[in-house]
Amino acid sequence: MNREPLIAVVDDEALTRTWLGEILQGAGYEVATGASGQDAVRLVQEVGPAVMLLDLRLPDAEGIEVLRRCREIDHDLVVIIVTAYGEIDTAVRAVKAGAYDFLEKSVDPADLLITVEKGVETRRLRHDVAVLREQHRWQFANVELVGRSRAIRDILQTVEKLARTESATVLMLGESGTGKDLVARAIHARSGRRDRPFLEINCTALPEHLVESELFGHERGAFTDARERKKGLVELADGGTLFLDEIGDMPAGAQVKLLRFLEDSRFRRVGGTVDIRVDVRVIAATNRDLDRAVADETFRGDLYYRLKVVPLRIPPLRDRPEDVAPLALYFVERLARDLNRNAPSLTPDAIRMLEAYPWPGNVRELRNVFERALILEDADEIRPEHLPPEIRGLRRPESGEGAVGLPPEGLCMEAVERDLIQQAVSRTGGNVSRAAKLLGLSRGALRYRLEKYQLSVPPS
Repeated sequence: MNREPLIAVVDDEALTRTWLGEILQGAGYEVATGASGQDAVRLVQEVGPAVMLLDLRLPDAEGIEVLRRCREIDHDLVVIIVTAYGEIDTAVRAVKAGAYDFLEKSVDPADLLITVEKGVETRRLRHDVAVLREQHRWQFANVELVGRSRAIRDILQTVEKLARTESATVLMLGESGTGKDLVARAIHARSGRRDRPFLEINCTALPEHLVESELFGHERGAFTDARERKKGLVELADGGTLFLDEIGDMPAGAQVKLLRFLEDSRFRRVGGTVDIRVDVRVIAATNRDLDRAVADETFRGDLYYRLKVVPLRIPPLRDRPEDVAPLALYFVERLARDLNRNAPSLTPDAIRMLEAYPWPGNVRELRNVFERALILEDADEIRPEHLPPEIRGLRRPESGEGAVGLPPEGLCMEAVERDLIQQAVSRTGGNVSRAAKLLGLSRGALRYRLEKYQLSVPPS
């Protein structure tokens, strides 16, 4: 069985230690106590508490100094300062020095347990962040893939297999912003072609009449302004990899010529009469439904089936929410490095909101959110208020109304809460952890409400 989280209570007043300890033990926590700064350091060294309730005034040391010493030993330790009346200014200084929160000694037991529960969750998150940093990144030369979902692991296995077969054509399917170009670069970086060129063309970025010339080059005088011979990307990528992004929008004329090249690795420059042979691997990608495009005769069926030797689907981010946290951490660290600043941490509430958001712009949108946050915010942590309104579940009020409309006849708050909990549990198939994230609650808080409303959870 897993041990309940250990909470350390350090206070020189025996009555306070006893009172706080009884409340915590009654809530199911293990408790260890101490009466001095030396005791606090010893507890961190010997028993490793998840959370410490620390008095500001101890007989042998100042609380802020004890806080610093304890966090030097365990950087992930969550310290909640317990203050006497009138010490709020000092408590605020302690928070700036690294304390998680502060409470007055006359705190309501319910508020104490809520703060401790959030502290325990923060400790777990800090541990998870360390795991995410170490175990959920895969390096392919200068390309890094990030995630922990089963979908990402399946993609990684496919990348490894494709890297061993250096000629098979790959067709990647997926919504815009899912990282298809990054997977293409990973395949190239892992293959025997890694020391040869990786060239990319976006088929929607060029005028239709220039796509064929850009791909296959042209001879001098082939058309107006063709004043000299030009090699195309296919020729320049000889020995390497050619990535054709948004191939579903390739013009019909270029489709014909690409099909011929894929069949026998030969092509002619525009206006040329001599066949040129090269050794190039082609990886194509699209966010279009090519089956429908073939049916509508807007994309050649023979080219589609020639490209789809190895189809590789990249799922949208909303279908793999477990990848949001490692991706968020990765972007925060990389962007902070680019901006020459320390990387801020992410609060549990912020991560819950990020994981509950559907990400219509996929990974690209996630990156943009953190680029904006790091440019505009100087805080040491990214909190919910630093995230865009749509991620926080807000909409602009209309006609002076609030974000949620109140019916004229009023409503029953408990009935609304009960209904929302039922929806979340149903949507996640009985997965309490994911349901809690959808509702912005901790797992324990959701368990409490399930018992309060006598709601059953279907088998996950």
